[in-house]
Amino acid sequence: MRFGIQTMDEFDVRGRTVLCRVDINQPVDRERDALKSTARIRACVPTIRELSDRGAEVVLLAHQGSDIEYQNYYCTRPHARVLTQLLGREVQWIDDVCGPAAREKIRALKEGEILLLDNVRYVAEEQTLFEKNLRLTHEQQAKTLLVEKLAPLADLYICDAFAAAHRDQPSLCGFEQVLPSAMGRLFEREYCVISELMAAPERPCVFVLGGAKVSDAFLMMDTVLRNGAADQVLTGGLVGNILLAAKGETIGRGSVDFITKSGYGSYIEKAKELLAKYADRLVLPVDLGYIEDGQRRECAVGAVPEEITALDVGEETAERYSDSIAKAKTVFVNGPMGVFEQAESELGTRTVFEALAKTSAYTVVGGGDSVTAAAKYAVTDQLGYVCTGGGALIRFLTGEELPVVKALRHAAEKFGSREL
Repeated sequence: MRFGIQTMDEFDVRGRTVLCRVDINQPVDRERDALKSTARIRACVPTIRELSDRGAEVVLLAHQGSDIEYQNYYCTRPHARVLTQLLGREVQWIDDVCGPAAREKIRALKEGEILLLDNVRYVAEEQTLFEKNLRLTHEQQAKTLLVEKLAPLADLYICDAFAAAHRDQPSLCGFEQVLPSAMGRLFEREYCVISELMAAPERPCVFVLGGAKVSDAFLMMDTVLRNGAADQVLTGGLVGNILLAAKGETIGRGSVDFITKSGYGSYIEKAKELLAKYADRLVLPVDLGYIEDGQRRECAVGAVPEEITALDVGEETAERYSDSIAKAKTVFVNGPMGVFEQAESELGTRTVFEALAKTSAYTVVGGGDSVTAAAKYAVTDQLGYVCTGGGALIRFLTGEELPVVKALRHAAEKFGSREL
């Protein structure tokens, strides 16, 4: 047991049916029915392989697609193909989550076999709108359709989805109420590495926050600046644009419209509060990048053309951030500096990640876009630790007890490591 949570070492799984919740959510190429990245899938392979090697009947639960936009959902069929290749053994797949066909398939599994169910978010109770509007307790989640249909078929529940540990949904927090439960190897590694690191980070400790997940970034900024964990917070992406707007800088009509239409206008007031308290440690871009006539252009903050949309930090900002990273002893990164998917607006993100690869600091990178950026610039192997979680990492670093951690601790207290 570690941190009050049971591990896979405490259970004999041979001949037992194990429900294993993983986070293998990846960008999808719908035309090719294929995945654009396999980083998260590779990360959970050790847990799946070990369960299979130890003779478990492995049932994988996973989601695919944004938890807000239903049109982004996709089946898990391509994930099964990738897992089959990575594991070197067949991973069966069924286009059902907890219906009669899925349950029959689970009952037919033999020792060592692996079955991936379809996207759990096809079940309404797994959607974030359901989570936020109904706010079911963990005990109530145990009575949802998904748990009531699948739990009776299983002997053990394992959560290996640290990236989704901040979610409060039945596939993540409901099974622990009715089944002995443990964390998988990926969850264990990520939780323990971050716990031990945050206990005493070497200083200076620098946070680099960008991307478009504004609520996560502002939650982290407020906490790490207030509790002194961060000596500096370097900002970019939409987060940086909001802070600039809050400071009264012109960021371009397109940037302002995007902030407003995306529902982030309220964060300008929050940004003003942060700037009033922590201006000495909160670092904003000094120049911005935008696209005009298909070409990259840059302008200093304070001389931004009114009609532009800022898509990246400028070169001077990127170099300043590189210098800060080089002087740091610990660096946390969550979110890119701009729209790094296109060449004209990737300079800031590329420069920051190249600096991460060169620094002697201990570097922790988290979140889907950050993991993708690290892979794109071929620096993954030069980073201290790459965490699959973005939102989970942020909430963990704020000191919040993650819902899944709470559920796993409950299971440890309720079931112990009794014989399955």
